[in-house]
Amino acid sequence: MPRPTLNALVSNWRDFDAPIRTKLRLALRNNWTKLRTRSNCCGNHGQPGC
Repeated sequence: MPRPTLNALVSNWRDFDAPIRTKLRLALRNNWTKLRTRSNCCGNHGQPGC
């Protein structure tokens, strides 16, 4: 699976409609999932951090 691009990262942050606390929580959770599974994707397409 190809690595996510910088444009996708910015788009996920900008287009995801949620408060900043929720975005930060999702980004931390999704990045933890990527680290734990040693994957390029957490499986939650369109969420911050994925």
